[in-house]
Amino acid sequence: MWVSSLSALLLLLIGVLRHGGASGLLELSLGKFRNVLLNQTNPVEAVIRNIASNVTVVIFQVHAHQSDVVISFDKTPLVNSSEIGVDKGLVSILRPEQTVCTWYLRALGAGQVLSTAISIPYMEKDPIPGGCNLEFDLEVDPNIYLDYTLVDIHIKFAPANLGYTRGANPPSCDSGTGQSSRWRLRYDVYQYFLPENDLSELVLMSHMRKMSGVQSVKANGIKMLTLTADDKTNVYFSSLPGQGVIYNIIVWDPLWNSSAAYIPVHTYACSFADLVDNCSSLSKLSTKVFFTAFAVLGLFTCFFGHRFWKTVRLILTAVAGIIGGLLLVVSWWRFGSVLLSMFVIGLVLGFLFSSTLFFTPLGDYRVFHDDVVFWVTFTCVALMIPVLFVGCPRILNILASGIVGSYTVVLAIACYVYTSLAYITLDLLRRVLNNYFSRAYTNVPFQRNDFIILSVWAMLGLSGVTVQLRRERSEVPFPPHPYLTWKRERERRSTNVLDPSHHIPPLRERIHNKLLHIKEFFQKDQPAGERTPLLL
Repeated sequence: MWVSSLSALLLLLIGVLRHGGASGLLELSLGKFRNVLLNQTNPVEAVIRNIASNVTVVIFQVHAHQSDVVISFDKTPLVNSSEIGVDKGLVSILRPEQTVCTWYLRALGAGQVLSTAISIPYMEKDPIPGGCNLEFDLEVDPNIYLDYTLVDIHIKFAPANLGYTRGANPPSCDSGTGQSSRWRLRYDVYQYFLPENDLSELVLMSHMRKMSGVQSVKANGIKMLTLTADDKTNVYFSSLPGQGVIYNIIVWDPLWNSSAAYIPVHTYACSFADLVDNCSSLSKLSTKVFFTAFAVLGLFTCFFGHRFWKTVRLILTAVAGIIGGLLLVVSWWRFGSVLLSMFVIGLVLGFLFSSTLFFTPLGDYRVFHDDVVFWVTFTCVALMIPVLFVGCPRILNILASGIVGSYTVVLAIACYVYTSLAYITLDLLRRVLNNYFSRAYTNVPFQRNDFIILSVWAMLGLSGVTVQLRRERSEVPFPPHPYLTWKRERERRSTNVLDPSHHIPPLRERIHNKLLHIKEFFQKDQPAGERTPLLL
């Protein structure tokens, strides 16, 4: 695979040199991508000629893999007329009779940088991305600004303005909020996932072309949400270290039914330059050792969980205690703790089931961004599992040990190969530990690796449950049903006079005696001695 990628990259470089990308002049055509090789010392002049008269705005953009590039209107970049980054662009507002546009490109650091550039035209009725910018340096800023942490990704952008003809004054950005102003514009936020476990430059360049124009973004991207002019122009997503993601925003004018695209931006939520925990080695050795050992314990639980019930009860209750503070088992080795133990085991399975439910697109509904709504719904779904299986404790224990035990293998695989299935529980852990993670959209890719690992999970879980059911079908039901056990013990105490518990008074009589004892405590003591009437 890497041989084919290398050969394709060599062909790409040959094409760059053949088209003069490194010669200092880059001839562009509207709507067509061109690859260009940049360096720090010799700026490349990008030129578009013969622009049609009905074009009022041209958005020029350049994209690189990981090295910053400088894009500007002049050979000497100025703060208010240039941008620096891996995904940057400029807007050229055309003057009457203008047919030529020029921009300048160069690498920010030493060494050559392979990049791809495109210029996209828009007409007078198309909205202008970033046309009402009040926050960033450019007067008209079509760029999307992206920051990431280990937990979430934050994108923000400048509001757009209405389109207008060449030579006219731009519409006012704050003259009103009616349908004749920019406040009628809508912003559709799109997300696009690169192939999993592929961080190559060539893959990024080819897929970036699918997220640049309006029609290609709508055809290939995933629409996450729509913002109005009343909403804040920033959005949060869950961070996926090692997974390439491209974001773009389509601004839509409902009056003219016209649209324009911002500059797409990409991230891997990790650093290529760091020596430790970089994009190529996200998991530490200690993490791999821990989850590998955890997977071995999980496999034991998956196939032998019901046979070694007390051991599995300890494991699953410990897990429940870690994730929810549920380690409340008292009288651990007494028979009376069976009901509470089975409830905790069922709660672990319910936790995984509820996490899987919110792992689906259901979890990205805006109503669940409210913490109260989310946690109430999550808790109700998690409690549903032990309640449904309260009459079948053996089935519940086998299902919990088989499904939860096999999922630990998924977590171990995630330490070596990226898989979105690990975020079933990881995103919930992020929400527990981070107060602001509720605002993030948690959509993840589901590609070939995920289907394979999901099949492994299903196969292990089904095998573990089947093996345990076949092994225990001829055994006495264990653990016994708590209600039947209590009923049998009550009948035994009522008929066996030698049982000490037989002589324990009924509950009503014991409560009555307690109340009498309390009443006597508050009565006054009678004075000592004899008191008789005085004889006259």
